[in-house]
This record gives sequence, structure tokens and C-alpha cells, in this order.
Amino acid sequence: MANLQSDSTQQENKSFESDKSKTSSQKNPTLKRRLIQVISAFIYNADVTHWFNGTISQTQLKKVCVPGLNCYSCPGAISSCPLGALQNTLASGKFPFFITGFFLLIGTLFGRLICSFLCPFGLFQELLFKIPTPKIYHTKKLRPITRKLSLLKYVILAVMCIALPIIFYFKDGFASPFFCKWICPEGTIFAGWSLVIFNENLRSAIGFLFSWKTILAIAFILWSVFMFRPFCRFFCPLGAIYSFFNKTAIFGIKVDSTKCTNCNACVNSCKMDTLKINDRECIRCGECKSKCKFGAIK
Repeated sequence: MANLQSDSTQQENKSFESDKSKTSSQKNPTLKRRLIQVISAFIYNADVTHWFNGTISQTQLKKVCVPGLNCYSCPGAISSCPLGALQNTLASGKFPFFITGFFLLIGTLFGRLICSFLCPFGLFQELLFKIPTPKIYHTKKLRPITRKLSLLKYVILAVMCIALPIIFYFKDGFASPFFCKWICPEGTIFAGWSLVIFNENLRSAIGFLFSWKTILAIAFILWSVFMFRPFCRFFCPLGAIYSFFNKTAIFGIKVDSTKCTNCNACVNSCKMDTLKINDRECIRCGECKSKCKFGAIK
């Protein structure tokens, strides 16, 4: 009898510890995601020999892409940015077969889960948002406005990443990656600034374009302190591409319709412009799981 009671007690303790572990995980769903974000950022920029010498890594892996937004010109970057690869291929007058296949594969597997787990610039904005200042959160009046503004990234994708490189190629015989050149703050902050600081020759070549992108980058940095992921929400063409796959992507959060009561506790707690789980603005981070009292989100 004593042994039976002991075994029963051990099973109850294990069950309690398991429940406690699950509860702890639900209470802090960001911890695991944050660790993956940090590890992926280091992997993307693993060539540490170039971090502080004002030069760009030229590994053979630059011929392939990482899934997140990480500029080719980041000193330690071991691979290419898919958005830059798309623009440069179109700017050279070629059809982007490789990058199209890449987007189809990554999008089908993950959708915008890439934005929340495997994007260094998303991590950067989230860390800035942790700075203790007054925050701009969703309200009933603000959400419809930001939801409409989130369409801007699709316009940027269509115009700056696709149309302009093609148009200027046929006009002049060559073109530039317009989004990378004129807007992308990730390239400015983690590539441009670093290269200029450690490379004296580049400092002497600073002109209007670098000044313009520096102003833009500082604006995004300040904006990110007060609002959650503004670049991702309103300007990122890469997030726009992955959003096309969000509803059908294999990996990520799912909703059990037999348990869901449509109480909207999940989307009401979301810092993005999400109206429904796995819609175009959902980055599939999973933080809404702990908000669901019915266990409908898996």
C-alpha cells in the first residue's frame, strides 16, 4: 500500500510539474521566440571577422538567401537578403526564378511566422519597444486607421521592388534596387552606419542619399520606441510577400473551430493590425495563446 501511495504521489507531482511548466510557458511565450530570434540573427551574420573592419563578407553562401530581412551589405552577413535578390534580378532584366521558388517554399512552410521568429530587424524593433516610454497601443478608433495604413507595404512591394526595377531596366538598360536604395532602414543601420564608421574611404563618399537614409532610419528607430514594429506593419515588402501564404502555411498557430467562441480575446491583445488569426497582418508569434481561455489556439 505504501508503495502504491508513493507511486500515486510521484505521478501527481509529475503531473503538477508538467502543468506548471505549461503554465509557465504560456505566461512567457516570448522567451522561446526571443531566443530563436537572437540565434537566427547571429547565424545570418556569422562572419565575425568582418564585423569591425569596414568590409563586407564575401562567402560562397551569398549566392543563397536567408528568409528574414538581413542586408547583403551587413559586414558579417553570410547570405543574401531575399528582397534585395528579387530587386537585383529584375534590375538586370532577368526573371527571378530562384527567388520566386524560394518565396514559394518558405511562404508555403511558414508564412509570416518568419517575421516573428527569423527576422533580425523585427527583433530590433521589439527591443526598442521595450524602452520604458508612453506607448501608442490599439484603440477602437486607431485600429481601422492602422489597418488601412498596413496596405502601404503592398504598394511599396509592387512599385519599388517590382515595377521600378523593370521599368528602368527597359528604359536605361540597367536599374537599381529602389527599395534598398531609398527606404530600407535595416541596410542603413546595420550595414551603412557600420561600414562608414570603420571605413575611412567610405566616409569621404557620404552624400545626399546616405543623409536621407540616415534621417529615415533615425525616424524608424524613434517610431519603434513608441509603437510596436511600425516598419513591419506599414513598410516591409518582405512581410507583404509572406502574408500571401499566411492562411495556408503548414507551420504556425492554428485555431480549433470546435473550441473557439469568437470572443476576440486573441486579436484584441495583438500588437499587430490583426483582425483574425492568420490573416495578412498576423505574424504567427503565438503570444495570443495565453489569452485564450478555451484552449482554441494551438
